[in-house]
Amino acid sequence: MQSADPKNPTPTIPFRQAFLFWLKLGFISFGGPAGQIAVMHQELVENKRWISEKRFLHALNYCMLLPGPEAQQLATYIGWLMHRTMGGLVAGILFVLPSLFILIALSWIYVQFGDVPIIAGLFYGIKPAVTAIVFHATYRIGSRSLKNPFLWGIATAAFIAIFVFNVPFPFIVLAAAVSGYVLSKQKPNLFSSQATHQNNPKNYGAAFIDDDTPTPAHAIFHWSTFIKIVVIAALLWFIPITLLTLSLGWQNGYTQMALFFSKAALLTFGGAYAVLPYVYQGAVNHYAWLSPTQMIDGLALGESTPGPLIMVVAFVGFLGAYNHALLGADQLFLAGVIGAVIVTWFTFLFSFVFILAGAPFIESTHNQLKFTAPLTAITAAVVGVILNLALFFSYHVLWPNGFEHAFNYEAAFITVAALIALFKFQLNVLYVIFASAFCGLILYIGA
Repeated sequence: MQSADPKNPTPTIPFRQAFLFWLKLGFISFGGPAGQIAVMHQELVENKRWISEKRFLHALNYCMLLPGPEAQQLATYIGWLMHRTMGGLVAGILFVLPSLFILIALSWIYVQFGDVPIIAGLFYGIKPAVTAIVFHATYRIGSRSLKNPFLWGIATAAFIAIFVFNVPFPFIVLAAAVSGYVLSKQKPNLFSSQATHQNNPKNYGAAFIDDDTPTPAHAIFHWSTFIKIVVIAALLWFIPITLLTLSLGWQNGYTQMALFFSKAALLTFGGAYAVLPYVYQGAVNHYAWLSPTQMIDGLALGESTPGPLIMVVAFVGFLGAYNHALLGADQLFLAGVIGAVIVTWFTFLFSFVFILAGAPFIESTHNQLKFTAPLTAITAAVVGVILNLALFFSYHVLWPNGFEHAFNYEAAFITVAALIALFKFQLNVLYVIFASAFCGLILYIGA
C-alpha cells in the first residue's frame, strides 16, 4: 500500500454508478457471507474492474479480523475507499436496508399467519434444514480455523463450557482471547501460519483502484479523523440510549434490547453464527423475548432473505416487542417495527465505526501476532459454541416436546437429506431451504 500521491490521484468512479450497484446488491445478496463476498468479487473485481484482486482481498482480510458481518463491512470498506465516508455509509446502509424491510414484513406475516397450515407446513420442513445448515457452518468454520491441537483444545473447552456449565458467551470469548495472546508469546508458530484470503491473487487486468494505485488521502490514518468519528459514533449510541432510558425507563424492553445488542455487536468474531448462541442465551433464556421454536424460525427467515445473516436480530427485535406488547395491545405492529429498527441500529452502528475509524489503523497492525493471535483463538472457541447451537437446534427439532416424548422421524429425514445436500453435493443454502420447505409442506398436510 502506498501513500497518497497528489500528482497521481486515485481514479474516480462515478458515485451514481456506485450507488446503483450497492442498491442492487442489497436485493441480490443471498447465500450468506460467502455468497455475498463472491457476488462482490465477481462484480467489482472481474466485471466492473473498480478494484483489483489484491486490493479486494487486502480489504477482506481486515474485515475478517473485526467483529461483525464481514460481507457488510467489506461493502462499507470498498464504498469508503472509493467515495470517502459518504461512500462507506451508502454501501453499508444499502447492504442492510432491503433485508430490514423484508424481515419486518415477513415477521408480521409470521405472527399473523404462522399457525395457518400452509405456513406451518413450510416451517415444518425449514427447521430441520436450518439444523443441518448450522452443523455445516460448524464444519466450514472449523476446517478453516482449527489448524493445530491447541486450537482444537480451545474449541473443545468452549463447547464444554457452554454445553455443560452454561458459561456466558462473553466469558468464553475473553478466555479464548487471553489464552491466544499468552501463547503467542511462547509459541508464535501456532498462529503465524494461519491461511489468509490473500494467497495467490489472480490478475483480471487493470482496475480503477489497482495494485499500484496510491492510497487516497482519506484512507491514511490520522488521529484527528479517528477521534472525530469515534466521538460522533459515541453520540449516536449515547443519545438514543439516554432518550430510551429517560422516556421509557432502564428496565423497558426497548432499552434492554438496545443495550443487549450493543454488546452482541462487539462479540461477533466469526460472523453471524458466532453471535447466535449469545443472542439465544439473552433473547430466549434471559429476557424471554421469544421462544426456542421462534428463534429457529427466525434463523430460517434470515437464511432465506437477502442481506447479512445477522439480520435475524431484526426478527428477534420485532417478536420481542410484539410478544411483550411494548406499546400496548392495540399497537403490536408498530411495537414490532420499532423493536426491529432499534435492534438493527445498535447491531450495525459499531460495524461502521470499525471501518470508518479503524480501517487505516487496522491496516498498520495487520499480521502482528499480538493482534491476530487473540482473534485466531476466539475463532477457534466460536467453533465449539456453534456446535452447541447445532445440538440445541437438533433437540428442539427432533424432540419438539422433550426427550420423554416421541422422536420426530420426519424431521430427522429432512435433516439427513439436507446434510447430504450440503456436504456431499455442496448445494446452495437457498436450494436446500426451498426443497426442505416443500418437503415439510407435503409431510405436514399429509399427516
